[in-house]
Amino acid sequence: MSTSAHDAWDPTALPSQEGRCYLVTGANAGLGYFASEKLARAGAHVILSGRHPNRLAAAHDALAARVPGASVETLLLDVANPGSIRAAAASVRGGLFQRTRLDGVIFNAGLVHTPRHREKTRDGRELVFATNVLGHFILGAELLVPLARSATSRWSPRIVWLGSMSTWLGKYAPNDMQLDEGYTPWKAYVQSKVAVQALGLEVDARLRDAGVPVESVIAHPGYSIGGRTSRVAGVNEPGAWKRLRDMMQAPIAQSKERGADSVLRALLDPRVHGGDYWGPKRITRGEPVRQRPSRTSMDPEVRRRVWEACEDLSGLTWPFERAARFVR
Repeated sequence: MSTSAHDAWDPTALPSQEGRCYLVTGANAGLGYFASEKLARAGAHVILSGRHPNRLAAAHDALAARVPGASVETLLLDVANPGSIRAAAASVRGGLFQRTRLDGVIFNAGLVHTPRHREKTRDGRELVFATNVLGHFILGAELLVPLARSATSRWSPRIVWLGSMSTWLGKYAPNDMQLDEGYTPWKAYVQSKVAVQALGLEVDARLRDAGVPVESVIAHPGYSIGGRTSRVAGVNEPGAWKRLRDMMQAPIAQSKERGADSVLRALLDPRVHGGDYWGPKRITRGEPVRQRPSRTSMDPEVRRRVWEACEDLSGLTWPFERAARFVR
């Protein structure tokens, strides 16, 4: 499914990110944590966001210990709670953090182990769609202007959406976003990831049409599992049985550190373009390369339906016109 040959990109030697600032959702564990750690090693200021204060504090402490001198701070943010999203975004916009720019966001937070039965958020939205899709739609709308304001003649800030290789395994066109009928855990997950990818593509098209100097890119981590990942106290602590079970999947799996490489290339590589889709070369594992999203994700009608559903469910429209004023 790769559409380009491997080209030079060394995930162990990221280009310097001194002076740049990135926000990562779901940064207290997994892909979000390791992406944050690598950004901090490259010199970026990183805002770790998550919904559990204790877990967020543990991730902050772990990163600070593993990356001496790291510039990192935390932000409470529950992507399934619109009120929490708006409060967090207001903090960013209000300058409560000691910085003047926002160079990119990684929309990583989400449910992988979906509920056995359909659940709803406090405001009545289906939980998986609200967490994996709608919350980041709201956050993107809230942060679009700060992102656009940070654009320069040499750099367009990026929004990176976390896709999934599961979207190639089943169509699950999101016709019933709220899964009022026929809910299954697998369908909820795959449909949410189809919607995420469709949204990432639709956002990029709308950004370009409006002349907003921000890029929207999608990345998937392949099959990245905790048992093949380094132990980090308070962040990744798999037991002996999980280690054994996951090591048996070594031929098809990789660590979450490696899975984060696709996300980081999508965020940082100057050769990446808005609307691109990146993932491991061997689909489940390997170095990140440009790929082609599933047909369902690219379907213009699916993209339109997802966009309109998100606007309807959130009551928000993205401020493209305001953001376009910051073109330089």
